[in-house]
Amino acid sequence: MPGRRGTFLRAAAVAALLVGVIAIVMGDPGRSRADTHIPLPGGAINRTLADGTAVSLHIDGESATINPSLGDTPLHRNVWVSGRGVVDVSGPKAHQPGLSIKLYPGYIVGCQVSIGGLNSGVVEAYTPHTTARSAGTLQSTLAEALTIGPGQAQALYILDLEQPDDYHRESHKQYTQVLGSPHSSVTWGDETFAIDGCAGAATARSFIAADVATDNTESMVTLWGEPFSMG
Repeated sequence: MPGRRGTFLRAAAVAALLVGVIAIVMGDPGRSRADTHIPLPGGAINRTLADGTAVSLHIDGESATINPSLGDTPLHRNVWVSGRGVVDVSGPKAHQPGLSIKLYPGYIVGCQVSIGGLNSGVVEAYTPHTTARSAGTLQSTLAEALTIGPGQAQALYILDLEQPDDYHRESHKQYTQVLGSPHSSVTWGDETFAIDGCAGAATARSFIAADVATDNTESMVTLWGEPFSMG
């Protein structure tokens, strides 16, 4: 009997040791999948158009929450983003009926590529006029699964407003427009998107592009938010 008891105790000790080793190797699932909340500073920019119209653009209330894949794979990340973009126009043309403001909010997402150097001088590469559809099928809530590889960056637009065109066919626009008013804003909360296929570092940053047109001129003014890491 003493021999059996000793064997049982040794077996129990080995089992406990194995459980401890497995726990160390696998880690804490809850901790490994914990969300990372990132408050972001937003930003502001002021520009004067050719006819003297002043444009003030700013982003505030911005944040991002990063969640790793439920499958614990480094190729996948989920992101929830919130923020607000505001444009204000002043000057002699600010209250005239010919004033038009189109506001395009969105995000640039990159895989192993620097997106921190982007500025209004290179926004043409990502403007809605050239990439609105090629950047992905956008929805009023993003819910977007974006596949990007190393060295790639793509634009996602927050808005996808459906409306009939002049021929009653379905059309989509990635902007909100006001006419004859010097103020426009867009607010988004917990909009979500995911990236797949990026084995390296992934980064993202918000942008607000304002297409401001008066009777005399039209110009696109773009403000970039602070880049943030998606892991």
